Amino acid sequence: MKKMLSALVLLLLTHLRLFAQTPDTYTLFKPDRVFDGHDMHTGWWVLVKGNHIEAAKPAGEIQVPAGTKAIDLKGMTLMPGMIEGHSHLFLHPYNETTWNDQVLTESRAERTSRAVIHARETLMAGFTSTRELGTEGAGYDDVGLKAAINKGVIVGPRIMTATRAIVATGSYGPKSPVAEMVLPQGAEEADGVDGLTRAIRSQIGHGADVIKLYADYRWGANDQAAPTFTEEELKLAVKVAGSSGRTVAVHSSTAEGMRRATLAGVTTIEHGDSGTPEIFKLMKEHNVALCPTLAAGEATSTYKGWKKGVDLEPDRIKQKHISFTNALKAGVTICMGGDVGVFTHGDNAREMLLMVEYGMKPLDVLRSATSVNAQVFGLNNLGNVKDGYLADLVAVQGNPMEDIKAVKAVKMVMKDGVVVKE
Repeated sequence: MKKMLSALVLLLLTHLRLFAQTPDTYTLFKPDRVFDGHDMHTGWWVLVKGNHIEAAKPAGEIQVPAGTKAIDLKGMTLMPGMIEGHSHLFLHPYNETTWNDQVLTESRAERTSRAVIHARETLMAGFTSTRELGTEGAGYDDVGLKAAINKGVIVGPRIMTATRAIVATGSYGPKSPVAEMVLPQGAEEADGVDGLTRAIRSQIGHGADVIKLYADYRWGANDQAAPTFTEEELKLAVKVAGSSGRTVAVHSSTAEGMRRATLAGVTTIEHGDSGTPEIFKLMKEHNVALCPTLAAGEATSTYKGWKKGVDLEPDRIKQKHISFTNALKAGVTICMGGDVGVFTHGDNAREMLLMVEYGMKPLDVLRSATSVNAQVFGLNNLGNVKDGYLADLVAVQGNPMEDIKAVKAVKMVMKDGVVVKE
C-alpha cells in the first residue's frame, strides 16, 4: 500500500510540474561535466529556457537571468536524454511469461497496462526517447500509448511507433501443429507488390513513424533462420515507406537476409547475428546502421540456464562477439538498442555496458545512445546538448567515460524542459 501511495504521489507531482512550466521558465544546471552528445566538457553549465536549451558552454560565458532556478549536480555528468533504439513496451521478460503466451493469453487491456508501467520505467532510467519496433500482437496500441504520453495523461518517453510490424505469410508466430488452427499473429502478414504496399500504407495511416519488417525468421529447415522477403520486396518497402518520409528497420540475423536488406536501402538492421566481414563492409558502403541487441541475446541465453561467468559461452553468444567485432572493424554505424522487453524495462542501459564489454569505447557508446541514434532515426532536435535543441537531459552520478556503469546511476531526468525525476 505504501508503494502504491508513493507512486500516486510521484505521478501527481509530475503532473503538477507539467502544468507549472511556462515558456519563460529558466533552469540552470551546474554539473561537474557535460557530455554534449559528441565530447565531454568540464566547467560547463547548461541553461534551459522553457523546453529548449538556451546555452551550453563554459560557466563564465553564460548570462543567468534573474529568477533562474539553479540545480547543483555535484559529482555528476549532465548528458542528452538517452535514446533507446529497439524496444517492445508491450512485452515483458520471457522468463516471466513466454512470448507465445503473452501474445495468446494476455488481454490487450493487460498488455497496455503493463506498457504504461514500462514507459514510466524507461523514462526514469534516463531514456527520454524510444524507437518502439512492434507491438507483437497488440495491434496499433503503441500509437495510443504515444498519444497518452504526449497529452500528459501518463508519464513516458517520446515514442517512435512501428505499430504491428510486417512479416512474410507463414513465417512468424504463434504457430500450432494443428494446420486448421487459426491463431493471432505477432505481426501483420503481407507479400508481393500489392500486399506490402497495402500493409505499409495502412500502418502509416494508423500512425506508424517507422516501418519494421522481418527479412528472415526461424522458418527454415529444422527451424533454422532463413530469408523471407525477396530483395525486390524489400526495395519496394523502402520505396513505399520513403515516399512518406518514413524509414525502414529490418529484423535480420542471417547473412543473406542482411545482404538483401542492405541492397534494398533500409535504414537499420536489427540483430545481425550472422553478419560476415563482407556483409558489414557492404553495410558501411550503403550507410546502413546496425542495432546489435546484445542484451537480448544474453538474456535469452540466461533464461535457458546459462550462468555468465561460470559456464562456457553458448555458441549464440560466441557468434554475437564475432559479429559485433566485425561490425566495429568495418566501421559500421552502431545504434544503441537492446531489444528491451525481452529483458526488464528500465534496465535499458544494460545494452550500453555490454557494448563496452564487447569491445566498443565508452565515448562511442555514449554517442551511440544519444547523437548517433538521433541522427539515424531522424530526431533532428534531440540527442545533443546544444543551443536551440529540445531540453531532454539526464544527470548520472560519476563519469561514464571512466566507468560506463555510471549511465545506470540516473539522478535527474528532464524531458521537454520538465524535470520528471530529481
